[in-house]
Amino acid sequence: MDLVRLFVKRISYNHSQNDAFVLIMHELESDLKLPIVIGTFEAQAIALELERNIIPPRPLTHDLFKNLADTFSIQVRRVVIYKLEEGIFYSNMLCAQNNKERTIDARTSDAIAIALRFNAPIYTYKEIVERAGIYIPLPNEDNKKQPVSPSLDDVADDESRNRYSKYSLSELKKMLSECVENEDYEMAAQVRDEISKRDNTF
Repeated sequence: MDLVRLFVKRISYNHSQNDAFVLIMHELESDLKLPIVIGTFEAQAIALELERNIIPPRPLTHDLFKNLADTFSIQVRRVVIYKLEEGIFYSNMLCAQNNKERTIDARTSDAIAIALRFNAPIYTYKEIVERAGIYIPLPNEDNKKQPVSPSLDDVADDESRNRYSKYSLSELKKMLSECVENEDYEMAAQVRDEISKRDNTF
């Protein structure tokens, strides 16, 4: 079976399940997106690595794994999502130390969070993408003319922007520091987005 490389597209809140998020993966050669349900902790771990300007005061579990691996010269060379069974994705990590390779089983959410910290590629089989992927067509002239209803994520983003628009830049920066200190990384990401938006305005 052919392997295809996946990239993290975005993380969305799962409105149908409490304390769950949806990690959207995509491949470059098609419009298929692969949604993977993950927990809050793993969502934070992935989001923090994607948003490198938010640094937690103490290392998270996946950061600790990276520090430990670096200390003992262990590399994570790639992650493969190798099976989909009853809605559950199964993954393994190819690790190497002193030119000896070992394959280690891992939860997909953990494997992806670790892969991002090692800049390791993430793969899956084309069959899995075809079975579980969601087709999103490329925009064309016809669908550009069609009015598009805002998604729940878009509405949530608008609410977040309006929530922080009343604060000054100095207040937002102080709020960002407090969020990181309190390990409220979801709110920290929203505050950071508001700060970035204002920085781009000037």
